[in-house]
Amino acid sequence: MPENLKRELFGLPPRYRDSVRQITPGLPLFLYNYSTHQLHGVFEAASFGGTNIDPTAWEDKKNQGESSFPAQVRVTTRSLYKPLEEDSFRPILHHYDGPKFRLELNIPEALSLLDVFEEKKN
Repeated sequence: MPENLKRELFGLPPRYRDSVRQITPGLPLFLYNYSTHQLHGVFEAASFGGTNIDPTAWEDKKNQGESSFPAQVRVTTRSLYKPLEEDSFRPILHHYDGPKFRLELNIPEALSLLDVFEEKKN
């Protein structure tokens, strides 16, 4: 996560390129930490989603000059809240295959997550 914030860049593996390309400036974004199972937010897309916006980010050790997470979007921090624990956001997201959830959010899901972050602030 520190690299994401330092670079103001989010990245995903190549299989998510089509999803990331649908991101437009101003869209609210959230960062899920796979290690801690926490959701961080709230961020905002500062660019259109693309491929290898910064190829040096998360450089692939096997392929110098290539990113392990080439599906990228520039971000800014809208508001930084305490991370949400999985039990507080799990009911909002569309799950499949046990703990896995869809990365793309619909409008009601995004609005609900924004509400949960705001509620947890107080």
